[in-house]
Amino acid sequence: MPDTPTHFDLIVIGAGPGGYVAAIRAAQLGLKTACVDKEKALGGTCLRVGCIPSKAMLESSERYEQTKDHLADHGIDVKTVKLDLAKMLARKDGVVSKMTGGIDALFKKNKIAKFTGFARLGKDKSVIVIDEKDNTQTLTAERIIIATGSRSATLPNVDLDDPLIDTNVEALAYDKVPKHLVVIGAGYIGIELGSVWRRLGAKVTVVEYLDRIFPGFDFEIAREAQKTFEKQGLVFELKNRVTGVVNKGNHVLVERESGEPIKADRVLVAVGRAPYTAGLGLSTLGVRTNDRGFIEVDKDFQTNVPGVYAIGDVIPTPMLAHVAEEEGVACVEKFVTGYGHVNYDVIPAIVYTHPEIATVGKPEGALLEEGVEFNKGQFFFKANGRAHALADVDGKVKILADKKTDRVLGVHIIGPRAGDLIAECAAAMEFGATAEDIARTCHAHPTLSEAVKEAALAVSGRAIHS
Repeated sequence: MPDTPTHFDLIVIGAGPGGYVAAIRAAQLGLKTACVDKEKALGGTCLRVGCIPSKAMLESSERYEQTKDHLADHGIDVKTVKLDLAKMLARKDGVVSKMTGGIDALFKKNKIAKFTGFARLGKDKSVIVIDEKDNTQTLTAERIIIATGSRSATLPNVDLDDPLIDTNVEALAYDKVPKHLVVIGAGYIGIELGSVWRRLGAKVTVVEYLDRIFPGFDFEIAREAQKTFEKQGLVFELKNRVTGVVNKGNHVLVERESGEPIKADRVLVAVGRAPYTAGLGLSTLGVRTNDRGFIEVDKDFQTNVPGVYAIGDVIPTPMLAHVAEEEGVACVEKFVTGYGHVNYDVIPAIVYTHPEIATVGKPEGALLEEGVEFNKGQFFFKANGRAHALADVDGKVKILADKKTDRVLGVHIIGPRAGDLIAECAAAMEFGATAEDIARTCHAHPTLSEAVKEAALAVSGRAIHS
């Protein structure tokens, strides 16, 4: 790359969900747009080594377990079931390849200039791109959006460079099923990937510092989820801090505050994510960060440096791909059209285990702490005809509505296809719907969505089928 300046209306640093969506929306609005990413394959952590490949592995591993253990319940007799892990991983990689190729096509369609290399902020709103051969190219722009995402966090005395200590990246590509996998952290990443390898034959132990799984989720739903996962074979060691992991050659010892060290052949570290800003050169422009390393922005996603913006996992908002996408669109629309907005009170979150867990709005514990009076309606999938047809009856829908206004404050679901069911609830909340609004909306029969309607009816004690 020759070191010749190239000027744009907007440069987006990072091609993850926030960055590539922001770039596309900017191009749609008529801005001459460039996007810089260190990887040739676009899509960021989410698409390459996160959301998409993990869901592919969750789907494949669930089908394997269903075929092996549950198809007989449907009158389908399968004599032998064999795991072809290499083929399963290849399918996962194929899904990723199709998706990254799709983003490439969208960039070409929208005439977005793509630059591959590490980006470093320079003076006067310049971005220096350094490719894999250390060639540099200087780009300049009227505006810059930082969308560099996040990296795996770790703990003291837990070395991510150790060959037996893994992040989600390595845990998506094991060439053989671990005999014993220890997962540090009981959030959605750890339990999703733990579920994958448990289904494929590994013993999985989850060690968590807190006294519960899924911090931030509704406690009642999380407790029910834990009981279900324990029945499936996951082992939980809660209220137990990991103090270190020691490599013993062909295995590791996971040391903790209480109890003997746990012997395992792989360890997955899933204790959260940290903003990825290493080498970005924030200090060159004086871009401020908080004490946790997140970039500080105002309501328009602008940093303290005029014309420099930040979105997604590098700012202190929910670290979810769909949040980054919404922020990317809102950021661009704000400085082009004058209006852009993200409603952080209505952000759905999903855990893609079996059963799925989905949530939007406030959990019951938060409402109790805030002193908000509410009514609660619940409906169990065991009373839903479609769930019985699927042979998938565990779980429930739980709706919390303001006691005075009946406005929906939170919806929490554990059960079949919860991740799809939550969309209706998020849309209802976005438009300020009441529980009665949902209850009076006709839902097709027989569908799982009827459980949402019944839970809404239950808010006022009117459920029909329970």
